[in-house]
Amino acid sequence: MLKRWAAMLLCLITVVSFSACGSSNDNKADNNGESKIKVSVTFDAMKEFVSAVGKDKVEISTIIPAGTEPHDFEPKAQDLAGLSTASVFVYSGLGMEAWTEEAIKAADNAKLIAVEASKGADAIKNTDPEEIEEHGQYDPHIWLSLKGAELQVKNIKDALVNADPSNKDYYEKNCNDFISQLEKLYNEYNGKFQSANKKSFVTGHAAFGYLCRDFGLEQNSVEDTFAEGEPSAQQLTELVEYCRENKVTTIFAEEMASPDVSKTLANEVGAKVETIYTIESSEDDMTYLDRMTDNLSKIYDSLK
Repeated sequence: MLKRWAAMLLCLITVVSFSACGSSNDNKADNNGESKIKVSVTFDAMKEFVSAVGKDKVEISTIIPAGTEPHDFEPKAQDLAGLSTASVFVYSGLGMEAWTEEAIKAADNAKLIAVEASKGADAIKNTDPEEIEEHGQYDPHIWLSLKGAELQVKNIKDALVNADPSNKDYYEKNCNDFISQLEKLYNEYNGKFQSANKKSFVTGHAAFGYLCRDFGLEQNSVEDTFAEGEPSAQQLTELVEYCRENKVTTIFAEEMASPDVSKTLANEVGAKVETIYTIESSEDDMTYLDRMTDNLSKIYDSLK
């Protein structure tokens, strides 16, 4: 592990050096001649949040390629070269991107403002010793909570204001507008979930702990928090029994987390399979709010 990181960082330093030499202007001007803030983000949800706050005053690049499972992503030097000229670097945190600290150091960009979007969160702690050893002590999927999204958007807003204080009012207005939309969606579904007779649902991997905490729900999953491995025969048997006992009619699946196992489980218990979004990659030309609305609607319908 250490040798791999050392090699990656050496390559990154080389790429960064060439990038720095070839760049005389850190930020790109828009059509009005105003300079855009260059923001590097780790994955799609962070891009959505930066775009909501920064709008036309930011130029965003995403490090983790679309269709790549972020839990498994190991950056190459060329993936991180943009950090040498970025003004702001946004990562979700809570162990989601274990490589960020070393990447920031290797970028050697004195003006780079790095923001852990989940800073200050009331994090859900992992309980599995093996998961803690490999991935850290926290469940990282905070962006799938509307309340968590509010926190992340505020942290991102603070970073943009720090990088571009002359547009503070602009960023604060956009942040407040987006939070109002998050609050509206939360209030709409909080009432629905409180009145639902059932409170549990089954999904592909255990990514919805924070969403469950928002609304007093419970998730049962085919895979663990980090979408690793497939359930053992005993675990699958227990899931089948759980689904039958709780009259589960929908098994949720994500494209990057063993949809085949979800389909097998659904066939076994006579349930249908529905897609649910983890918002780690861009999907179906839908915004964050579109996908969260779709998630909440489908989860609520499954509880009827």
